[in-house]
Amino acid sequence: MRSVPALARAYILGAALAALLCAAPALAAAVPRAAGSPDAPSVPWLAVALLAALYAGCEQLPRCRFMGRHAPRGMGMFFPVLLAGAFLLPPAAAALVGVPGALLARVERRPAGPRRIWHAAQLALACWAAALAHQALGGPGAVGGPAGPDFPYALAPAAAAVVVFCAVLTVLDGGILVLAERVPARRAWRGRFWPVLAPVSVHGLVGLMMTVLWRSPYGPGAALLVLLPMYISCWLFAQYHRERAAHQSTIRALVQAVDLKDGYTRGHSERVGQASVMIAQELGMDDSRVETLRFAGILHDVGKLGVPTRLLRKDGPLTPQERRVIELHPEYGHEITRGIGFLGEARAAILHHHERVDGSGYPYGLAGDRIPECARVVAVADAFDAMTSTRSYSRARSVPKAVAELERCAGAHFDPRMVGALVRALDRHGWHPSVTADGPDLPAPRATGSPAGSPS
Repeated sequence: MRSVPALARAYILGAALAALLCAAPALAAAVPRAAGSPDAPSVPWLAVALLAALYAGCEQLPRCRFMGRHAPRGMGMFFPVLLAGAFLLPPAAAALVGVPGALLARVERRPAGPRRIWHAAQLALACWAAALAHQALGGPGAVGGPAGPDFPYALAPAAAAVVVFCAVLTVLDGGILVLAERVPARRAWRGRFWPVLAPVSVHGLVGLMMTVLWRSPYGPGAALLVLLPMYISCWLFAQYHRERAAHQSTIRALVQAVDLKDGYTRGHSERVGQASVMIAQELGMDDSRVETLRFAGILHDVGKLGVPTRLLRKDGPLTPQERRVIELHPEYGHEITRGIGFLGEARAAILHHHERVDGSGYPYGLAGDRIPECARVVAVADAFDAMTSTRSYSRARSVPKAVAELERCAGAHFDPRMVGALVRALDRHGWHPSVTADGPDLPAPRATGSPAGSPS
């Protein structure tokens, strides 16, 4: 618990108290004296217990010896049960559905206690708010009135409940990121709501189906059959993660091939990807573009696979003809990655990361804003790592000297906005470059007229 910052502990405690207040009417009704009072709210405890047990059981699936390795990971997969609770139960009772499962769930990182309390409070508040929105729009009557479900109107309160559910989770998640993970406030909430809304909307439809069947003459048993499509949606979600892992493997294989071909730049690709991410985050780019910039930085030199190895490993000065051959590597890289669809604009960075803002770069001599933004980011990250790493043609410079060189060349060689973003990010997070090739007997420096970051 001591590892959690004080403000974060207070935030978690506040969320837990707020969740307790939301559930208080239902808890008070459970007291015998209050339950006997004519003013005490009626709580369908059987439904609360069934849904809570179902959610808790789903949370325990990853621990199951026989089914665990087949169960999709991620808390979002059981949202249909929570949303069915929000559609079926009064708000105070709906707040209790996710609590047992959250408190018993497996926690990947320590400290486990605060994380379980936080998870339970977060779900309780989200379910309470969703049930409140559903009730305010007449949802309970629309899904199970005397004349049966009122479609399509029943979709409206369900949709409102889903939006509120996602909004509460997003707001709470952003707060804990700021206080516990020290994520800058301007990035804590940016771009988090819409990616969550899409899958939870699908889960909301499943929860609505469960609710309608639960209220039908077939009863709760029929509602449980909806779990089948739920697991299909979970399987699709797991497929997405497998596809993402395949992307990572593809990139890793390409980078390893480049590193094997040009040992002097081993590790350079990963560091350029890291520096590109720092610049992109400092510029306030959304998460998808930050990920694209990471791919661009990692793969910017993949075109070296098309350059003769003897030139990449040559210790002496390059002739003008040899330099022209090496300068073809951006175009080779663009061709190599042509069929990799998920790279998106990262391919433009691969092709143009040696352009200069004054138009003196290559391969096309683009200038200023005609150079794609992602290429201007990678150009600065590439030059920075080239200067802070020992190469066959130069020893590593210190970070302050590399920054001074970038600032000197800003406006002519590099985009000043990208240089400024890297400088601010370095001030905030620091930089710990690892030298890729070092030794007392380095080869003689190769001829280069580049002021900063020769072709890497």
